Amino acid sequence: MTTDDYLATRPSDEELRRFHQSPPKAIPEPSFAHLLRMSDDTGLFEHARGPIPKRWHGYCVDDVTRGLIVVCREPDPSPQLIRLAEIYLAFLLDAQDRERGFHNRMGLDRVWHDEPETGEWWGRGVWALGTAAHRGPTPWIRAVALERFGDGAKLRAGLGPQSRLNHAMAYAALGAAEVAEAHPGHPAALSLLTAAADTIGRPNPDPSWPWPEPRLEYGDPALPEAIIAAGQYTGDESLLQDGLRLLEWLLTLSTHEGHLSPTPAGGWSLGDPRPAFHQQPIEAAAYADACVRAYAATGDRTWLAGVRMSIDWFLGVNDSGIPMIDEGTGGGFDGLAEDSRNPNQGAESTIALISTLQHARWLNDLSTEI
Repeated sequence: MTTDDYLATRPSDEELRRFHQSPPKAIPEPSFAHLLRMSDDTGLFEHARGPIPKRWHGYCVDDVTRGLIVVCREPDPSPQLIRLAEIYLAFLLDAQDRERGFHNRMGLDRVWHDEPETGEWWGRGVWALGTAAHRGPTPWIRAVALERFGDGAKLRAGLGPQSRLNHAMAYAALGAAEVAEAHPGHPAALSLLTAAADTIGRPNPDPSWPWPEPRLEYGDPALPEAIIAAGQYTGDESLLQDGLRLLEWLLTLSTHEGHLSPTPAGGWSLGDPRPAFHQQPIEAAAYADACVRAYAATGDRTWLAGVRMSIDWFLGVNDSGIPMIDEGTGGGFDGLAEDSRNPNQGAESTIALISTLQHARWLNDLSTEI
């Protein structure tokens, strides 16, 4: 295969023919090969050309938090992954300002190029610290992360020009749920879960659009997941049911001919065409996360269908019939168009793939137990 072939936006007809005519393949194990390729001793590079890191674009907290989360979710991490968790955590500690929130963007010069705020990246930072406090691979990672979670949880998402308030609070709530699981009754975690549910709000009474925002955007499954988590850990059954209702509506809306057809990068509202493109891997990963949460909170196995659709989206069971995994590199492709895929393998897309394959492994283990 030539370089031009590899970087073509559409898989060759022969590749697609082989993919669709071959018998179903086993779901691959999560691979950290590309995540390691995208990382150095400072953090995680945001963008790539194909699988090659674009170092000159630098690092961002948004992606380092995602990286820390998936590394901490590994049940038996290698020494190499433990070292990666330490690098990512150190990056977040440097980004965090205990009074103002988090920086988000660091250049290749290792200088922060913005001011700390409580934007969406603050929510992701709190999510990652909460996850590391619960699932970190070493006692020292868990201890430091718990301390800095407490600092982050004292703040609340702001209304700055780059802030998506509901999403920032939802991400932070997911970190609070991790802490509440590891430390039942943790005051800061429970307070943050309650505040997030209040911020996101109750479903609208209109059954055709119960969503708490006028338009769907990227990463929306985190909102009902946060409400489910708030109900789960505060014992508020009405919150739990609200979150389940919103997730069911969103998942139904994002199902097309039996497969996942998520919100495109440009958002979606009633009257817009479906299926819509360009779809991003973060959407499939967010549905998998939310449906796993719904199953954990209820024991209702119907939610596992949503997890399976999320996995299948990466395998090519999607609106374009194109697989979104590069099994040679371990990377995930950046986006799905109507008849092509973005050939680049950035940090966000690769981490979304890893996260979803971690759920696939869990789903397989669950099926074996039952």
